[in-house]
Amino acid sequence: MTTPFHHEPGAVPPPQCPAHNLGIGPGGLRRLYGPEAENDPAGLYDKLRAEHGTVAPVLLHGDVPAWLVLGHSENLHLTRTPSQFSRDSRRWRALQDGSVAPDHPLAPIFTWQPVCVFADGAKHERQRGAVTDSMERIDTRGVRRHINRFSNRLVNDFCEKGSADLVGQFAEHLPMMVMCAIFGMPEEYDERLVQAARDMTRGTETAVASNAHVVAVLTRLVERRRAEPAHDFASWLVEHPATMTDIEVVEHLRLILIAAYESTANLIANVLRMVLTDPRFRARLSGGHMTVPEAVEQTLWDEPPFTAVFGRWAVGDTELGGQQIKAGDALLVGIAPANTDPTVRPDLTADMGGNRAHLAFSGGPHECPGQDIGRAIADVGVDALLMRLPDLQLGVEENELRWVGNIMSRHLVELPVKFAPSPQQKLDADPLSVMARPTRPAGDWEISSPARPVPEPAHSPAGTQPAHAPGAAPLPRPAAPPAEGPAPAGGQPVPGTAVVPPQRRPAAPARLWQAVARWWKGY
Repeated sequence: MTTPFHHEPGAVPPPQCPAHNLGIGPGGLRRLYGPEAENDPAGLYDKLRAEHGTVAPVLLHGDVPAWLVLGHSENLHLTRTPSQFSRDSRRWRALQDGSVAPDHPLAPIFTWQPVCVFADGAKHERQRGAVTDSMERIDTRGVRRHINRFSNRLVNDFCEKGSADLVGQFAEHLPMMVMCAIFGMPEEYDERLVQAARDMTRGTETAVASNAHVVAVLTRLVERRRAEPAHDFASWLVEHPATMTDIEVVEHLRLILIAAYESTANLIANVLRMVLTDPRFRARLSGGHMTVPEAVEQTLWDEPPFTAVFGRWAVGDTELGGQQIKAGDALLVGIAPANTDPTVRPDLTADMGGNRAHLAFSGGPHECPGQDIGRAIADVGVDALLMRLPDLQLGVEENELRWVGNIMSRHLVELPVKFAPSPQQKLDADPLSVMARPTRPAGDWEISSPARPVPEPAHSPAGTQPAHAPGAAPLPRPAAPPAEGPAPAGGQPVPGTAVVPPQRRPAAPARLWQAVARWWKGY
């Protein structure tokens, strides 16, 4: 079989051609953009699967050819085999021959940048390691308290009115508020940043300008953190032993901000839509037969926040799903079609329960490192909203809901709701914890330690701005704990405290068994 990409990119059918404006482009290939792709992506995936199988030739904006991978196992192979399918977009043959111009609508997505998602091998490991290490320093409990506070603040803005748009007034704002706090730039949170983040992935004429605004905001942040490090994600990237340059730090912050924002905003909206429109979903959730995290996981199967990820580029001639892939061809990870692959989901109405085999966060070495943060924002945000407004009802007929789609995602334009007006909730004035996990000693690790009293939290005076609020001053760094184990007044470690050097620290099951064995033997 030869590659179906035998036409010239950019060519269009003559006006009298019946394929004109019907989602069919040169060579009879289907367009992955335009009305059909935006209004009914699931229908388009079904047609492509029926016509081509698990890997289908498609056309991107400007009728640039690419491959959309539809099969679940084929997507796993695509994402897990960087030796065959690279993330380096400079391999794209369409870029090399000039078929794709620098001002292409998808340029903010595919233009090579010095970030881990465009790297393979050692460079990817260095940059990805910095991102992963920095994310591991985030205190999940502290973040959840921030999410709950921000959620209730947003609900306070419309709870007295009895109606709201949960996309424009909740889902699109909560992720940006949280990410700005995690990054250490709460003062930069505003409507313009929210809209720029949403716009730059749509392939619009203003996408490049929106991208420039986001980059300018993050550049200012990195410059501040080089001069004055704080206890936030941006500082951790700046200070990481990977010694990333300012450009690398800015680009990684941009990548994380946009990916986290777009995916989480869509996820929240999709979960809320399912709760409001599917009676079984709502009944199971309110009846205690389904938790909000389980509802989120089901939504990640049925309505993943990213429908596809662009892209991978073939290192050499190869075969995938029965198709002959040429060196330099572009491929898209088909997340939504992979989640509905009949091979893994013959019955799309079946409850997926706690099954996390979906590809909502991609897979392989480039799997989303911040997926737990995204889940937390959706879990806590949706739960806080439903607790405050338990009588939420859809404000329009379900068939009146509208979506906007592109090759990467499909999101609700609005989600109008109505409810019984309720008073604003007074937000807890206590200062919240900082975003960082408490640091543990760099040396010894204790198997057990005596209980110690927990001091009462200090309360802020009435009217004091919460520490997490946009514009609030960062909290001071907590002092590093002592390197020794718990010590009495004399300053010596408690006798009998077992200490294991870090390089000999056993796995968790082994540690548990050792502790039980010591208790059984009496020492």
